[in-house]
Amino acid sequence: MKKGYWISLYTKIENQENYKKYVETIFPIVKSFGGVPLVRGGNYKKYDGDNFIRTVIWEFPSYEKALECHSSKEYQEGWKIAKPTTKRHMQIVEGFSIE
Repeated sequence: MKKGYWISLYTKIENQENYKKYVETIFPIVKSFGGVPLVRGGNYKKYDGDNFIRTVIWEFPSYEKALECHSSKEYQEGWKIAKPTTKRHMQIVEGFSIE
């Protein structure tokens, strides 16, 4: 089974308190679907393309679990906290395996 990944590239976070509350709310929800944070901000160096102020990557046990989590009522309610003051590019990607 191929893993699934949430990849979020943030272009604007206008209200840090809203964003912090969103993270605190969704962290246990995402973990309950098997999500493991791989990247949560940190130092970066941009070489090409647009500049994103924050990158977040979650790994899930499967692509299906990643989709299920994002579609869940609990996650969608949590996202409403940050959505009015946050802009991001977010996609769910199926992993690749050579095994």
